[in-house]
Amino acid sequence: MKIAVVGATGMVGREMLKVLEARNFPISELIPVASDASKGKFVPFNDKEIAVVTVNEALEMDIDLALFSAGGDFSKKHAPLFASKGIRVVDNSSAWRMEEGTKLIVPEINGNSLSERDMIIANPNCSTIQLVMTLWPLHKEFELDRVIVSTYQSITGTGVKALNQMNSERQGNFDNKVYPHPIDQNCLPHCDVFLENGYTKEEMKLVHESRKIMGIPDLRVTATAVRVPVVGGHSESVNVRFKKNVDLARLRRILENTPGVVVQDDVANNVYPMPLNSKGRDEVFVGRIRMDESEENAVNMWIVADNLRKGAATNAVQIAEILIGEKTSA
Repeated sequence: MKIAVVGATGMVGREMLKVLEARNFPISELIPVASDASKGKFVPFNDKEIAVVTVNEALEMDIDLALFSAGGDFSKKHAPLFASKGIRVVDNSSAWRMEEGTKLIVPEINGNSLSERDMIIANPNCSTIQLVMTLWPLHKEFELDRVIVSTYQSITGTGVKALNQMNSERQGNFDNKVYPHPIDQNCLPHCDVFLENGYTKEEMKLVHESRKIMGIPDLRVTATAVRVPVVGGHSESVNVRFKKNVDLARLRRILENTPGVVVQDDVANNVYPMPLNSKGRDEVFVGRIRMDESEENAVNMWIVADNLRKGAATNAVQIAEILIGEKTSA
């Protein structure tokens, strides 16, 4: 198959190339696509250096499938152009996620809802993916009532400019600003822009996307999203209240038997999920599983995943595997 990776020179785009290679995705020709300024650059794939082309060039190349990671405005403009040529698009931006009629897919949860009619498929927000990967199997057993999530999100979620800011600050240079404040040795309760309700877009993505993916439109969800000086992945402190009586041993077994989820929960030996250990991994890690002693049928959990892998690139490639009829797993 002729596969395009649109935004191939960005952090997520480069990770998509790694995941396609690692999962042996059936590719006859890889077409890396980026802005006009990147034309002539090369990206590595399967021990080769592949020349980057522009989006206009790609549109004339008889592509079968395109993985987009080039920003919302770009996607809104160009994804329909690809789709009009019969090219199916898996889009990693926020442009299509809440669009009526566009499916928002986490393969382990709702991948079986995809059909041949779906030409543009939305890849969820990174922090949403790891949250619902853990919540969904528990909802089927105990029925979700309310979710409170606080995130501790890697700077890689912002992109390479944020990484440059942190590295510059560690060298004493505070001129390269992406964030409104220093990020090194700091935490910013500010992911994406603030909305009129006082929440950020990132926080509301967790609310709306979780409801859509799991098909629970009235689920009560509230979120606080925090940017932390971490490179490896996103972490989440999650408090979940269920409608049914919770058996903690049963809950643990459910998570242990959930594909794509790894339980790391042995506090006697200091075993719990950490972003340092999630880097480069495709699984979602969960630990610190314990009953909330202040609330009936409520549980606290700590959830960690590499936001560039399962939170972005891996999930997108898994969607692509479904579209071409290949079995997919984390």
